[in-house]
Amino acid sequence: MKRVGLVGARGYTGAELLKLIAAHPQLELAFISSRERLGQSVDGFDLRYVDHDPQALAAIPVDAVLLAVPNGKAAMYAEAFSAAQPIAVIVDLSADHRFDERWVYGLPEHHREALRGARLISNPGCYATAMQLALVPLARAGWLDASFPPQCFGVSGYSGAGTTPSDKNNLELLHDNLMPYASIGHVHEREVSRQLGTAIEFMPNVAEFFSGITMTVNAHLNAPRTAAQVHELLTAAYADEPLLELTETAPWVRDIAGAHGARIGGIVVSENGRRVVIHSTLDNLLKGAATQAMQNINLALGHEELTGIPRFERTTK
Repeated sequence: MKRVGLVGARGYTGAELLKLIAAHPQLELAFISSRERLGQSVDGFDLRYVDHDPQALAAIPVDAVLLAVPNGKAAMYAEAFSAAQPIAVIVDLSADHRFDERWVYGLPEHHREALRGARLISNPGCYATAMQLALVPLARAGWLDASFPPQCFGVSGYSGAGTTPSDKNNLELLHDNLMPYASIGHVHEREVSRQLGTAIEFMPNVAEFFSGITMTVNAHLNAPRTAAQVHELLTAAYADEPLLELTETAPWVRDIAGAHGARIGGIVVSENGRRVVIHSTLDNLLKGAATQAMQNINLALGHEELTGIPRFERTTK
């Protein structure tokens, strides 16, 4: 058994992490912190919620700690745990360390070997995961036309806006509506551009459904290709990936809610073969956050990667 701590339990992602830890046969929850729930019992565990003080939490012995706190809040916990427990694995689900070379970028499908035994892991963003699963094979094959940045139009359920009240999770405003925001310069735009080594353009939106992301990726190619060739490239990249499925038609966001994997499909190519559109879907709270963090914890601690993660059901679509 390995002891794991969870910092930040108030949000939706924290709740999903708690479920995954409870289902994991080789993990024991050492502590869970939440200011709002301080002193309350933790459902399913013989524990009570503790406060957020970084030094106090870092004094509790753990093999790994998950930081499910807002952007800008994770660094102080990472510093405290690194100082107090230098061999503990730290997985940061915020954006605080995604641009830090000392941290391994935690997209298992493309960084698996680096994640085995890693100590500092930065979990990718939810939108960033959806974009990269579609784009990384093209980038690594050298098929992208550097003159035209890929354009990504994403729509997320309102759970992606968190639990703090805002326009982006106000159901009255979202009803029968699609709300664009941060159309230029979103952190996931910078994140994916850094990982691909080429600029991308990303336009996020939020809708009135609770969870899930649908991403439409439009990319220009440096030589004519067919849809079959693009599909073959993605199939070769993901044939052995248990949490990824390629579909002939465009995957639907309503089919991915509550699922622990991602679907990519609906590949179409322009008449001249120089432009491709790919659709990807995933649950922003699961493969876009908690499930991916559990993959990373398993790889870092030497467990089988999918331990504790419910099976990802395939479709026939």
